Order: sequence, then structure tokens, then C-alpha cells
Amino acid sequence: MKVNFGRMMLEIVKENKNKIALKNIERNRVFTFMEFHRLTNKICNMMYDRFGLREKDFFVLLLKNDNLSLFNVWTSKGWSTSTWLNYRDSLDEHLYQIDYVNPKLIFIEKAKLELYYEELSKREITIICMDKPPVGFTNVHYFWDLIQEASERETRVEYDMDEHLAVVKFTGGTTGRGKCVMYTVRTFLSAAYYQFAHSENSIDHSTKFLHITPFSHATSVYFLPIFMKGGTNYTINSPDLQYFCEVTESERITSTFVVPSLLYRLLDFDSEGNFNLRSLKMVVYGASPMSPSKLEQLQNKFGNIFCQLYGSSEAYPLVVLLGLKDHLIENGENRKIISSAGRALPGVEVIIVDDNGNEVPEGESGEIWIRCDAVTKGYYNDPENTALNFTEDGFWKSGDVGYMDDGGYIYIVDRKKDMIISGGFNVYASEVEHVLNSHPAVQQAVVIGIPHEEWGEAVHAEVVLKEGHSVIIDELSQFCKGKIASYKVPKAIDLVKELPTSAVGKVLRRKVREKYWRAQVRNIH
Repeated sequence: MKVNFGRMMLEIVKENKNKIALKNIERNRVFTFMEFHRLTNKICNMMYDRFGLREKDFFVLLLKNDNLSLFNVWTSKGWSTSTWLNYRDSLDEHLYQIDYVNPKLIFIEKAKLELYYEELSKREITIICMDKPPVGFTNVHYFWDLIQEASERETRVEYDMDEHLAVVKFTGGTTGRGKCVMYTVRTFLSAAYYQFAHSENSIDHSTKFLHITPFSHATSVYFLPIFMKGGTNYTINSPDLQYFCEVTESERITSTFVVPSLLYRLLDFDSEGNFNLRSLKMVVYGASPMSPSKLEQLQNKFGNIFCQLYGSSEAYPLVVLLGLKDHLIENGENRKIISSAGRALPGVEVIIVDDNGNEVPEGESGEIWIRCDAVTKGYYNDPENTALNFTEDGFWKSGDVGYMDDGGYIYIVDRKKDMIISGGFNVYASEVEHVLNSHPAVQQAVVIGIPHEEWGEAVHAEVVLKEGHSVIIDELSQFCKGKIASYKVPKAIDLVKELPTSAVGKVLRRKVREKYWRAQVRNIH
């Protein structure tokens, strides 16, 4: 079906013209719905008119939240494809991703310009800096100069909502590099409609939603639905707890998305009640289930305002929800329910299958498969991995092992893929192992997630050294820091004489994990 995304958004804008649509707190910028619509028109028209970007052309966003909010899904009003990079990833990771999509343009923060300038120039990529670039950086454009010259006319772009590639972004890499996930307009619209269909539907015109985690993470799934309902999106650039509390109090924020570790810290941070956070009506958390004891403390302090989401880059990222009512702890059954991931949102299919792809009986464990319009088209330029992770009839294979009870609640008990979720960020074990194994003193390394009260899982490594070699553990940590993002660097490294292996010499990662998870109720957080 053809769609004109710009026209869709304009109809919403007409209803909310002078209401505040977006507030960038750290940059002290405020846009009404009409101002924001005209700005995003200018961005799309500038790329089309000034730089000649057409359908199937890519541009890259290496931006923090305040600036990334000016683009987000709104560049779907134009022809070209947006690439969202995780701001915290390393230069090496970013260059791999940039080379993969071969973009014509990059929008970049001034703080990254010096480090990235030479490599981008070698690739002949047009550089647009969001702040005025320093003297000496030739051929770098200033974003707001370009916007001043651009037309605010309606883009009038129409394309097939299932075929046009609106956005791509990269997952963590199972083999050291991330997969490039493809998103269409249907992906984004469906994720919004599923939220609206939930019985609690906690988004309306009065919503003031604070985006504190990166837009390249799950918080992006709330931006469009809040806009569609006439609510207001607020952004800050880093998860600073004191700043979060100050903004929540001063702006009377009603909703936000966080990772559980931030909520745990919030209990201690605001133990004296120094901030008035009573405006909060919905706090969504994701990436790991909430500790029941911590949840009870949070509810005693803030009330029953918590929801848990479950999704992924491939199932954009809210397809299962544990709602407000599900978080009420009144008896043992309730306590069990809050250890679940929740129930499928209306319009989402979830099945549990065995190794042959056959559904298992209720209550039995198997791999979780998901099918809905929010499941993405697969991986860009990667038919092999697309075929491996998506079925021909539309299911995405999550890689999580779990079961479903008779109430439809989904419980995750293990993870097939070697992914660690630490503080809400995905870390693939093999990516970290690849870096450790490249150290000249390392014979072999295995990386796992181990239980951590604050982060859910912490990245942990066990390393066997080459015969006759020695190394200081801190040296290995520093070696990793130069090659991967800081959140992927192991929090602890143990030097061991040997690793458990199978008959064919494959490291038995599960055997390593068992030492750390034996006493845990759940096999993953």
C-alpha cells in the first residue's frame, strides 16, 4: 500500500498546532507541533534539494538524543534511508557500519568531529556538524545554516509502506559485527498501534515523556505514539540520575523509559525524598525483569507506576508488555507474574517452539518466536542471516528460551544466543571474545554474563594465556577499551588454566556460566 508519511503527520499537527511537541532540555530548545513539522520538512528537503539524496541513498546519524530527536522517524517524510548509530560505540565499530551502508551524508556532533574527520573525508562523505564547526575543518557544513536556506514545503513523497526502507540500525554482533536491521513505515506505525490497543493505554495528549536512554535503544518506540496522541516528548543526553530527577520535578514529567539498574540507584539516591517525582504516572523499564523485593520498595515509594517491555531490534521493540496491573504484588501468584516478560500486545502473535519449529504444549520451554507487523524485514544486504533468523511465514526467532502459562504470560528462562544484557545494552559474547583473543598473550577467552544486582548481568571473562606468557588483568581491560565500547569491556577478568570443552574442543560456555548462576532462581536476568 502506498503511504504519504508527511501528510499523515500534518493531520496530527493541524490538531495540535501551537502545543509543545518537543523540548530538548540540555539545548534549551522548544518546538511546537507546527514548528517541528516545518523543521523536519526542511531537513528532508535540504537533503533532497542541496545534496541530491534520492530513494536507496543512505545518510548516517551519529548524534546524542537532543539532536537525534530532530530526525528520528520524521525523515520518513523524505526519500532517503536514515542510519542510526549508537553514539557510545567505538570509532572502529562506527566505520564498519558506515562502510556497510555507504552513505552520502553524515550528521555528527561537534565532539566527534576531530576524531572522525579524516576517515570520513577519505570516504568522500559529506559532513554536516550540528554545532558550528571549528576553524580548519574544510568542507564541513553547519546544520543550522543549511536549515535556514532550506524549503519548508510539504515533501509530497509517496512510497510502498512495506517496501521502502525508512531506517536501518545495527544490532550487537554475534561474530564480532552487528547485523543491519531494516525498518519500514509499517514497522513504526504498527508499534504505535499495538501500544494504543493495550487495555491500559497510558499515552494521551497530557503525556510528558522524558527520553533519558539513547534513541538508538528502546526509548525510540515511544516518540511517534506520543506525537500521534498530541503529547510532548522531552530529551536529555545522558542518564545522569540527579539531572533526571531535576528535570522530572521541574517539567512535571509523567512518563519515561529506563533500565532497571537506574531505578535501583534511584531508591538510594532519593532515599530522603529530596525531589518531588509525584508527577510520574508510568515508568517503563526493559532489558531485564525487576527484582520483586526492589519492586516492592519502588512501589512503596512511588506507587504502582511501573511497566516492563520486551522486544528487540528485530521486533521493534515493544511487542510484549507487563502492565501496571500486573505489577501489583498481593500474593504469591502476583510475585511469580512479575518475573515474567508480560503478555503479547493485541495484534502480536507469540509461539513457543521446539528445535524443529513445532509448537510445544503450554508450560513447556522452547524458543520464543514472534510474528506481527512490527517484526522487521530482516537484515540489509544479508540474506543468509535473514533466512537464519526469520521464517518464510513471518516469524522472528528471538533466540530466547521460555514458556507460556495458561494466562498468556511469557517467562524467559535461558538465552540461545550468546548475548549479554548489561544495564539495558546488548553485548554479544563473541564480539568481546574476538577482541580478547587478539591480544598476543591470550590463547583463548570465553565471555559470559554473570548475575549483577544493579545491571542485571555484568560482562565477565575467563582467559587462558599462551604458554610462557604473562599479563596483568588491567592490561587486558585497557586493551579492550581501545577496541570496543566501554559498556562491552568485561567488568572482571579471571585468568584460568583451562576452559571446559566438548569432545571436539568447543568451549562449553554453559559450563562456565553454571558456576555463577547455580544459586539464581532464573538462568538469565
